[in-house]
Amino acid sequence: MLLINLKKLKPAAFGLLIIISAFISGCGSGSSGNKKRELISFKPYNGINYSEVSRRQKNGLSFNEYGYQLEPQWKLKFVSDDSISIFSPTKNAFINFPLTRGYDSIFNAARSWLKIRQINKDSITMEILIQKGDSLDVKGTKVFMRFFADNYVKNVLHTDTATLRRPSRADTVFIRSLAAKATADYTKAFAARQPATITSNSPLVTVSRRTTKPDILNNFDNSDDYLDPTYDIVIKNAYKDFYFSFTMYVDDKGSLYYGAPLVGFNGDQEREADYIHTSKAVVDSYFKFYLNVKPGTTLGIIHSSMVSVHVEGKAKTAAK
Repeated sequence: MLLINLKKLKPAAFGLLIIISAFISGCGSGSSGNKKRELISFKPYNGINYSEVSRRQKNGLSFNEYGYQLEPQWKLKFVSDDSISIFSPTKNAFINFPLTRGYDSIFNAARSWLKIRQINKDSITMEILIQKGDSLDVKGTKVFMRFFADNYVKNVLHTDTATLRRPSRADTVFIRSLAAKATADYTKAFAARQPATITSNSPLVTVSRRTTKPDILNNFDNSDDYLDPTYDIVIKNAYKDFYFSFTMYVDDKGSLYYGAPLVGFNGDQEREADYIHTSKAVVDSYFKFYLNVKPGTTLGIIHSSMVSVHVEGKAKTAAK
């Protein structure tokens, strides 16, 4: 495995701000042998607005078997050889970040190590690199992003970014195959891009879905919340006070099936068995009668998926 020792790079490469996931499609390779190559210059491309049009794995798909989607959504503009402006969908504005050129066509921006595979005034292809301790794996992740210049999209391709970003036919075929397996066996569920929704049909039950707060640690981006949709459910007038946390399968018909506890038992099998038995009873009783459930979908295809649930029961108290 070809690695670069990060300790030999400039210290400035480590002082950058927030995480931007950048995976960009491309081809080509880095330097050959031990011949030193000049650092890439972004000067010829300064001021050009580039929009991401695809984000794919080496196999050409933007989805994996767990339902995670590499969704194209970024825009960027090189300001200079040591500065880049990246668009934040959450803040609806471009934010400037320091840019450090580390080696050949590799650079660091917003705490991400990236490698330019191809660049010209019409398009850019980049690949994300993985840092492992003090070293950088320059072979890359084999997950890529592709950007087109806004002017190229409008005046040469005569289309728009939204059209170019649509999932491919191969993506649809892949999701259909996953959905067929999940329909035949709900335990083969995968994350739904539009998660299963749970609502209450009783004044005795309240349901709320948790959302991740956008902040500097997640690049002000909570777009991957769909991977683990989490619900808080409160039941009034329960048979006793209780609190359980567990996963559930939601099949393509909206039926619920108990998954597994989300707490540890330190090897206490008796306590674990009691926990599962009691929390399953909550699903089969309260949930069955007091909840409305709509199954999740991906690319408009209904399929089985999973949700996490934290349910609190509040016993009815006697009136004073």
